[in-house]
Order: sequence, then C-alpha cells, then structure tokens
Amino acid sequence: MTRLTFTPTVLRWTAALAAALSLSACAPLVLGTAVGGAFVATDRRTSGMQLEDQGIKIKAANRIREVLKDRGNVNVNAYNRRVLLTGEVPTEADRAAAVAAAAQTENVAGVVNELIVSLSSTLTSRSSDVLVATKVRATLVDARDLMSNAFDVVVERGDVYLMGIVTEREANRAAELVSTISGVRRVVKVFEIISEDELARKLPKPVSPAASDSTQP
Repeated sequence: MTRLTFTPTVLRWTAALAAALSLSACAPLVLGTAVGGAFVATDRRTSGMQLEDQGIKIKAANRIREVLKDRGNVNVNAYNRRVLLTGEVPTEADRAAAVAAAAQTENVAGVVNELIVSLSSTLTSRSSDVLVATKVRATLVDARDLMSNAFDVVVERGDVYLMGIVTEREANRAAELVSTISGVRRVVKVFEIISEDELARKLPKPVSPAASDSTQP
C-alpha cells in the first residue's frame, strides 16, 4: 500500500482551494491570518467601513440589476467606498448604465469600470478563475514580506484585480508576485496608496511587558 504524505504547503493549497470553491469566481477573497488555529479575516479598514462597503456592494448590485434586468453578467465589489465593476454586458449603453447606477449609489466615492462588451463568461472560464484566485491567495499568504490580510482579490477571465489599503512597496511587490502565477493574464492594481508613516499608524501597537504586568496584583 502506498502511503500518502501531506506537506504543509499541500495542506495550505488544499484548504485554500476548498475555501475558494465555496465562493463565486469573481467574489473577493479576503485574506486573513491564523490566530490560535482559527482563520481570522482582518484588513486595514475599520469595522464600520467594512460594514459600509458591504452595504455599498449590495445596494450598487441591486441598482444595476434594476437597470439592466437580466442583461449581462455584472459583478460588484467595494473597498473603502470604491466600487469595482467586472464582468460582461451586451452593449456599450449597458456598460455606461451600469457605471452610472453604481456611481449614484449612496456613499460611493468612485467607480473603477472593468466591464467589457461581450457574451457572458462560460462555466469553464469561471472555474478557471476560481483556481487562479486560489493560487493568488496562497502566494500572498506565503509571502514573507507582505501582510496578506491587507489584500482583497477579484479574478475575472484570468485578470487579477488587487484591492486594499497598501504602501507603494506593498502594491508593487504583490503585483510582481501575482504576475508570475500560471493562469494570470493581467494584474490590475485597484489600491488606495498610503505612505509608510501612515501604515505605521494603522498597525496595532505592541503591548509592552510593563503594561501587561500592570494588570497583575
């Protein structure tokens, strides 16, 4: 009998693939960190902003659906009040109508329009996007010089859209890594760029031993 040995890398990829398969191919993958054995999804937005982005996503998608009805395949994602539109619509007029509907949604600060005029993507294409998203996620988690929880990943037709609040260094490094992954056709940076000083202010401050000891009797 052959004995199968699962390395840590294989286990990570297997877990990542299982998580990705439960999502739509174009859904964002929120990257988190393992804490105490649990996967905790965190990012650099406040909890209030995360909830607001979720509301924007739902409202914008509903507005677009009201305008386009069942025409096309429009996917909506939101990060820090910026809306990313991906997918396919049948005409240029539909493309413009979708963008206008998203822009008129309450609290939207801007719209990144990546819709194309084309037939809707096939099931094969969407399945391929799920696999690419899994590879992207695993690559960012394994990167020692990046905080994977700073990135949202959206994959559409082999194009990888990276969202998040990051520094110029982080943006370039993430794009460099992702561009080398098999199946990635194009990397699009949809980031909000902050300085290294701004990043330092966003990061949680470590608790000093003195502060910890002060709670002890």
